[in-house]
Amino acid sequence: MSTKKFNFKKIKEFGNARLGKIKTAKGSIDTPAFMPVGTIANVKAMFPENIIQTNSQVVLCNTYHLMLRPGEKIIKKFGGIHKFMNCKLPILTDSGGYQIWSLAKLKKIEEKGIKFRSHIDGKLLYLTPENCIKFQQNIGSNIIMVLDECIDYNVTKQKAEKSMELTLRWARRCKKAFNKKDSGLFGIVQGAKYEDLRIKCAIKLQEINFDGYAIGGLSVGEGQKEMLKIIDKTIPYLPDDKPRYLMGVGMPSDIIKSIAHGVDMFDCVLPTRLGRTGLAFTTSGIINIKNSKFKKDENILDKNLNCPASNDYSKAYIHHLFKCNEILGLMILTWHNISYYQNFMLRIREAIKKNKFDKFYKNYFKYEAKRKRK
Repeated sequence: MSTKKFNFKKIKEFGNARLGKIKTAKGSIDTPAFMPVGTIANVKAMFPENIIQTNSQVVLCNTYHLMLRPGEKIIKKFGGIHKFMNCKLPILTDSGGYQIWSLAKLKKIEEKGIKFRSHIDGKLLYLTPENCIKFQQNIGSNIIMVLDECIDYNVTKQKAEKSMELTLRWARRCKKAFNKKDSGLFGIVQGAKYEDLRIKCAIKLQEINFDGYAIGGLSVGEGQKEMLKIIDKTIPYLPDDKPRYLMGVGMPSDIIKSIAHGVDMFDCVLPTRLGRTGLAFTTSGIINIKNSKFKKDENILDKNLNCPASNDYSKAYIHHLFKCNEILGLMILTWHNISYYQNFMLRIREAIKKNKFDKFYKNYFKYEAKRKRK
């Protein structure tokens, strides 16, 4: 009998939208779920306790960045990633393939793994499927991602197929290296823009048998329509009883449309990154708090959200903080934006639960269209 502490249960389905629950050694995650991005062991401009107050149930960290700084030895010395960053929530660690593709200098991809130079100090490093899994296990990650090769979306089919086959070979090695019963291991579907390659990858990953399946290599400028087409073709070839994770997505409209196609998990830097630039997601639309019209605005950010960042400060005050380059302004909008996203996910889960997802979906886009016409 398995003693594995990671499992997923599908609770309800409405069309292709799914309501579920992931159980980990560090707590449960209600799906559909949004994961705030805490790349280097922190969600930028947020205290861990404030992240919990947003009703977030899981945080994403990144293997590539944590290997560079502070490194495995220091994290292990503190008893793992949760204690190191004082995080009481489950943690998913991305494998770092995307970051090596986008950040690393002089990278060389070989059968054994990826040889690259750190974008920080130029140090030569080697990431293999085996040490990638070992690192994530040793720091205590609850959801571990396999090492995959990230490529440009518009590469030739020959290059995409060669890369996808390498990702599959690495996935098998990751599964072989994985030996932690209290964590989940996710495979990653690649194949660039080619539907048949995506389908082949999904089928072969199922044969390896992972705890969950991610769709990678999207949200890289291909546009929403193209992204949804790939998701639509891939989902039928992923198991019904395992969580499905769309990596690096996205805007609320991307999320709700992907949920309608059967996706369960999401992560994206947008709510935190845009918050730090002065953009706030509200139930009345996106606003730029640096706009002069908010200079004397006594209203709070959003009366429809139950969040101190949304309710306790006037727009005029937050405007003032941004104009003065005060860090508190960034903190308030980051906290507020994550709360907006989590409230959005909660409303979606409730709609699926009450068999009203189609109504919620139509009303959301009807309101968006009306708002844009103003």
